[in-house]
Amino acid sequence: MRLSRVGAALAGVALALFLSPLANADQPPGNVSPAIIDGGNATSGPWAARLFVDGRENCSATIIAPTWILTAQHCVANAGTYTFHIGSLDQTQGESATGIAIHTHPTADLALVELDHAVTATYSPLGNPGAVATGDTVQVYGWGATCTDRPEIECQSQLLKVANVDVSSVSCSDYRGGTAVCATRGDGITAGGDSGGPMFATAPDGSYVQVGVASTSDRQSFTAYGNVTVYRDWIASVAGV
Repeated sequence: MRLSRVGAALAGVALALFLSPLANADQPPGNVSPAIIDGGNATSGPWAARLFVDGRENCSATIIAPTWILTAQHCVANAGTYTFHIGSLDQTQGESATGIAIHTHPTADLALVELDHAVTATYSPLGNPGAVATGDTVQVYGWGATCTDRPEIECQSQLLKVANVDVSSVSCSDYRGGTAVCATRGDGITAGGDSGGPMFATAPDGSYVQVGVASTSDRQSFTAYGNVTVYRDWIASVAGV
């Protein structure tokens, strides 16, 4: 099924680029190539969704409501059939659903994909303003690359990975110039294929909530995540959550 589009698209950017090495001369500006290098295997992630484009593994994502996926805008910028495996730590497992419409934020690296049917899952809880702060240690999740010595498409993780990173700013910029949460390497860092995946933080009230969507990474020491807490009104206006 080919997707209809609502909102702005990033023209001319091939999805495959986000899985290629940063050294590739065709890499678009901003080093948009967040899989987790080091870190470890996640033991829980019932809200996790793996994005496939025309059957090829591509990005990470979360399910936030029965028919809504949250991911990065650059992951869904081109024409194609978008399918998701939802609710399993193993990207080859989980419930399968197909996207039928894409809603992209006009200025931030965020997208909402509407699914062809309702999926029963544990939906990702979204953080409100104040849920993440500079100096916090937060967790990032994804099925992206686990190597830096060969093309990232060759070392995508079959199992969901997680790493701790340290927040350096909650008002930096994502790939498209939107407000982001930036972080430095802790016990791992994101890489190609982690794009669109979540950053989780423990909010002041003790709840564990999604505060970011993976946008960029240098695969060594720095990563930027679209700041979900800043765009809660937009998400609610589209997906109702």
